[in-house]
Amino acid sequence: MVQSTAWLLGALLGLICVLPVLMTPTTAQCTSLKTLENKLIGRRRNMKHNFPINYTIRVHYEEVFKLSNITRLRARVEDLEDGDLQDVWLLVNQEVLKRILRVLPERHPSYKYTADLEDLFRKVQQVFPTQSDEREPPERIEEIYKRVKDIDSKGWRFVTPKSLLDNCYRTMHCLFKDCFPSEEGEQDYCALSHWRKGRKRQLQ
Repeated sequence: MVQSTAWLLGALLGLICVLPVLMTPTTAQCTSLKTLENKLIGRRRNMKHNFPINYTIRVHYEEVFKLSNITRLRARVEDLEDGDLQDVWLLVNQEVLKRILRVLPERHPSYKYTADLEDLFRKVQQVFPTQSDEREPPERIEEIYKRVKDIDSKGWRFVTPKSLLDNCYRTMHCLFKDCFPSEEGEQDYCALSHWRKGRKRQLQ
């Protein structure tokens, strides 16, 4: 009896030690995300300077995926996991890049940059674990998946390409904080989103 109890305690301690490792991004995932981050740094030149002033493209409402969306989903969706939000981030931004590429002729100065970003997203997807078949995403997350893929959706918005990639960059830093630890003096994008939300409540 004593021996079996000791074995159970040992197993539980082992599981507790392993869980944080399973829940945090791997080295390969962080490497791919940091490569993507370095590429996104050039978004201002490629997505603003190479386009006409105030040029916008049509995207699904759900493809305007901002820090405020993350805050709202975390507050309202039960049983939501970080993996659900990371999957949404990946899907949304892959669709955004496809939409940008569709409006660019191959000779456009930003075409190669956008195609390279799309390729980097494919590499990010390859190193990310697939969701377990035993667990279905929350209903709200499933709705986002369906609406992003729905070509007959009525919820469209017109947004500048740079704004879309700005959203991509900021939400990436929020959802993958273990890969992008904030240093002193740097912005914590998730914390910034919470501050803005609290500030709006105070002003109401």
